[in-house]
Amino acid sequence: MATTIKREDLVQFGNLELLAKQVVEGFITGLHKSPFHGFSVEFAEHRLYNKGESTRHIDWKLFARSEKLFTKKYEEETNLRCQIVLDCSSSMQFPLEEEMNKMHYAVYAIASLIELLKKQRDAVGLSMMKENLSLHTEAKSSLRHHKFLYAQLEKELQNFNKEKGTSTDASALLHDIAELTHKRSLIILFSDFLDDPEKVDDYFAAIQHLKHNKHEVIIFQVVDEKRELNFELDNKPHVLIDMETGEKMKLQPNQIKEKYAEQSKKYFDAIKLKSQQYAVDFITIDIHEDLQSVLTQYMIKRSKLY
Repeated sequence: MATTIKREDLVQFGNLELLAKQVVEGFITGLHKSPFHGFSVEFAEHRLYNKGESTRHIDWKLFARSEKLFTKKYEEETNLRCQIVLDCSSSMQFPLEEEMNKMHYAVYAIASLIELLKKQRDAVGLSMMKENLSLHTEAKSSLRHHKFLYAQLEKELQNFNKEKGTSTDASALLHDIAELTHKRSLIILFSDFLDDPEKVDDYFAAIQHLKHNKHEVIIFQVVDEKRELNFELDNKPHVLIDMETGEKMKLQPNQIKEKYAEQSKKYFDAIKLKSQQYAVDFITIDIHEDLQSVLTQYMIKRSKLY
């Protein structure tokens, strides 16, 4: 089931939590009809029975259906700790005039992941990167904590477009997150990853720090693929504005399109190669895609870990 979300949907549902519930319910329904049906979130309330354990909590009704032994899980049990990291630099405002920009897409995806993690009894924390680490919470699984995270995400959406020229030293802040995240976690980073190519080594030094501390890492690169990667703009003069520095550049797109696409591909191919070398999942997500792709990639990663 497609889960394409627009800004006006947030008004319709009233708040981010209700919207996330709608997205995840659609996703779960789709799982049962897809090749990924084996990833059903039914396991969120059960785990495989280990020989020698007490049989007191075995779900015999589930055994009758599946011929496999599962024990019932309880609220205090947590399978996974997940720390979600959001890049809040001004480049995430692109495209300014569209109904869906990169920040909106990332926030909707994060809210949906929080809801999915909640269903799986997994703990989740949230970090926001601006000029500094504006928010960093421990990973918890309580309903009160989830509501706090939704409130922080909603607040960020409301204030984001008012903050002009915000740049982020992502590598330094990822080092901070590595030090502050004390227990082994799955780190999920949402960023457009549009930065100075000379900073790539610094970025992956921070990723190496996370990996050294035994964390698993997924990077979701959030982009408007048509315009940012392929440079498909109308063939007329344009003024491009750097959303972090305010610097302006006048150009005719067709004059540089081929060279831009070539350099863009070269840059991201190098990043993907480094990601493979560091055993990091680097996944490009177009803001015009539905959110199901984010949730599916997360489920694939989780199934490999547990």
